[in-house]
Amino acid sequence: MSGDRTRRQLLAGLTAGLAAWCVAPVAVHAADVQLPAPASLAGALAAALARAQPLVVMASLQGCPFCKIAREHYLMPELAAGLPVVQIDFRDPRAVRDFDGTTRTHDALIKAWHVSVAPTVLFFGRNGREVAERLTGGDSDFYGAYLDARLQQARTAVRS
Repeated sequence: MSGDRTRRQLLAGLTAGLAAWCVAPVAVHAADVQLPAPASLAGALAAALARAQPLVVMASLQGCPFCKIAREHYLMPELAAGLPVVQIDFRDPRAVRDFDGTTRTHDALIKAWHVSVAPTVLFFGRNGREVAERLTGGDSDFYGAYLDARLQQARTAVRS
C-alpha cells in the first residue's frame, strides 16, 4: 500500500511540475516587450526626420515568435540607441493617424501597405514614402546584417 501512495505522490508531483512548465510560456508571452504604438505616424515621422533618421515601422502579429525575436533582439536595441521605431499590429482595432492625417486602424494600415507577412519592417522617409526595401520575415541567420543594410540605405535617403 505504501508503494502505491509513494507512486501516486511522485506522479502528482510530476504532473504539477509538468503543468507549471506548460503554463509558463503563456505567462512569458503575456509579458512580451512591445515597441511603442504611435498615435500619429505623421507625428512620429516628423520627429524622426527632425533627427535626420527614417521612421522604422514593424508590422507585427500577436503571438508570432519571429516577431518577438526581431523586436527584442534587433529593434528594441535600435530604439534604445535612439532610432525611431514603432509597431503596428495585424488585427489590431486601435486607431492611428496615417501619414496623410487619415485615421485608420492598425489592421487597415497593414492592409493598405499590402503587408502579408509578420514580421515586416518598413522604413519611411519624407512624405511617408518607403526609403529602403522592406525586411520581410524573421527566420534568417543574417537578419542583423539585412537590417543594418536597410537602415544604412534609409538613413542615406533621409539625409540627402
